Amino acid sequence: MTVVIDPVTGLPEFGAGDDLAAAIAAHASVAAGDIVVVTSKVISKVQGLRRPATERELAIAEHTKRVVAERAGAHGPTRVVEAVAGPVMAAAGVDASSTGETGTVLLLPADPDHAARELHTALASALDLAPDRFGVIISDTAGRPWRHGLSDFAIGASGVRTLLDHRGETDEDGHTLAVTVRAVADELAAAADLVKGKGAGVPVAIVRGAQAWLGPGSARELVRSGPSDWFALGPVEAVRGALGVAPGSPASERIGLPSLGGSPFAERVTRALDLALADLDAWGDAQALGADVEIAAEVAHIALTCPDEYLLGVAAARLAVAEAAEDLHGKHDRHPGGHRVTLRPRS
Repeated sequence: MTVVIDPVTGLPEFGAGDDLAAAIAAHASVAAGDIVVVTSKVISKVQGLRRPATERELAIAEHTKRVVAERAGAHGPTRVVEAVAGPVMAAAGVDASSTGETGTVLLLPADPDHAARELHTALASALDLAPDRFGVIISDTAGRPWRHGLSDFAIGASGVRTLLDHRGETDEDGHTLAVTVRAVADELAAAADLVKGKGAGVPVAIVRGAQAWLGPGSARELVRSGPSDWFALGPVEAVRGALGVAPGSPASERIGLPSLGGSPFAERVTRALDLALADLDAWGDAQALGADVEIAAEVAHIALTCPDEYLLGVAAARLAVAEAAEDLHGKHDRHPGGHRVTLRPRS
């Protein structure tokens, strides 16, 4: 099989209400077996999914289903979230680059598969080509767990088999494949981006010779969720969530977030203690709990005191858990009416 990827050049800057299908048909030859890959920004522009840049944080919150991980950045919190659009990605896909209008951000369509189907239908009419003879992918760019750098992936699809299930087939050695399911739509989106490029003003590419991948499919199928999602929360967020401080919550902001570039030791100790003592009223009279802290260089001494031995034990146990969220190692020493902890950086 030979696959050729052609950029679609000469397209105009798009705005709300523009006829994207007509523009693609006027600048590209789409034949049977082709897949049209369109950058999501273009879809956002023609659908008018634009907000003032001053409303960026509000837009991110509105387009977030749940927060997976969060860190403090130079310009406010940076959050990896499950977006309303489906994927797990930074800032719910709200993007300030290449927006076409200064001082605005672009939002992802709430249902990218629906947007892909609409474009697919409009292109079929504009090209006078049956919809089952070609496909459409809407792509976006994101980072990936365990890998540096960014890559394009499919957020919407129509007429494309997004997943190819090879389970039950045999490899060249005769072994039965048990887990191999190819994310072919992501592979096509990433390949198409090689000719579109970043900042090149080429938002559309045609993957030719792709007839083997035409068929029914949905980009939502690519999103791993539920019991199969082993990484629904980052490790820091999992610890904080176990102590009742959910990522993205007011309590999380109040306690403070780890920094993208790493936090000073004293800040890590303070956050760990604040996390441990959060919402202790449910366990007893938190006002009766005392916490004295001494920090010198990279050693911290914390003395917890409380006349309620049960509440004191709860606080000490929560602190032992909270240490993990800040990569700290604690040595605990319990004595009547008090609990001493010595904290050092684990790394």
